[in-house]
Amino acid sequence: MGFQWVIGDDAVNSVFAWLRWSRQGEPLLVVANFTPVPREEYRIGVPVPGLWHEVFNSDSETYAGSNVGNGGGVAAEEIPGHGQSFSVNLKLPPLGVLILKPESLPRPSLGQDEHTGQG
Repeated sequence: MGFQWVIGDDAVNSVFAWLRWSRQGEPLLVVANFTPVPREEYRIGVPVPGLWHEVFNSDSETYAGSNVGNGGGVAAEEIPGHGQSFSVNLKLPPLGVLILKPESLPRPSLGQDEHTGQG
């Protein structure tokens, strides 16, 4: 897939979100808040359950930001949103970008023995 819009029409909050997919089918969620206002409890749909790690926060103290973020990660809930089966409730930093990655993804069964690699 490569790229998939999640939120491209939130003109009121000036928030955009999209998924970047690796060739192995692993998603990264990218969220941008284009206002100087932090967004509390902003729910965004995600494709897989579990913990989503905040792997990048442009508002981090590391980059001389105000350090508004999600404490390193958030758990996806079984609340559908934006065409996805799950969603995360995020704190969006002002004028910032977040990148989140799921902790682990379910591996598809290939019908092979786990130890020998034979079907």
